Amino acid sequence: MARRRRADRKLRALQDSGTLNPKPNAVRDPAFVAGEFFDPRDLVQVKYEMVRRVRVEGDAIAQAAARFGVSRPSFYKAQAAFGREGLAGLLPAKRGPRGPHKLTAAVAEFIDGLVADGDGKISAAAVCERIEQEFHVPLQPRTVERALARRKKKSR
Repeated sequence: MARRRRADRKLRALQDSGTLNPKPNAVRDPAFVAGEFFDPRDLVQVKYEMVRRVRVEGDAIAQAAARFGVSRPSFYKAQAAFGREGLAGLLPAKRGPRGPHKLTAAVAEFIDGLVADGDGKISAAAVCERIEQEFHVPLQPRTVERALARRKKKSR
């Protein structure tokens, strides 16, 4: 019973951290199948051991990728990330947009011009209206406020 609770806690922890392997049944490596230490549900552990096997033990990339249930391109991506960042590189990247995708360089320049002309007295909502008229891009006032705050930080 205690073993099951511990496994359930680990499963929840893997889910919460985003490191749950979506295909644990595809991992066919003997160490993961037979042993207790290696967990095929732990994506970071699977990737690390796969990269280590190729680097240290000289396994063929195609065979290692197949045994660990990933594609060859996924192996190369894991290998490069591990080489760049170490173990932290094997953690899944944050999902979603990496920044304001509507805020192009031209729009940011336009915002700077509006703010400079108005001596900082123009509201974010008014800036959004002007951007929509000029670029046909709807922006939220909060996006403009964040852009102005970033510009202020950079100019310090």
